[in-house]
Amino acid sequence: MEDKILRKLFLGFIQIHILHHAKEHPIFGVWMLEELREHSYNISPGTLYPILRTMETDGLLIKEERNVEGKIRKYYSTTEKGNMVLIEARKKAYELFKEIKD
Repeated sequence: MEDKILRKLFLGFIQIHILHHAKEHPIFGVWMLEELREHSYNISPGTLYPILRTMETDGLLIKEERNVEGKIRKYYSTTEKGNMVLIEARKKAYELFKEIKD
């Protein structure tokens, strides 16, 4: 049960992480999975891709399809709304981490 609770908590951090990188440059799923693994978030494509679709539906990300070596790859970038949400999330996360750091 503890894993399920932690997983729910970390999904918010994962979304902030996605927004952060999608603001820096367009991201795609496999790259994002590898980036998250570097930070010990071991999620499956079956978890990541619905998150990306939901963030797109919510207006936080915009998708661009590109042909890469004959295959269509979906790249995601932040929208203006996504940028604003990221700014607010950073403020809230900073305040939270200051409070719970010890």
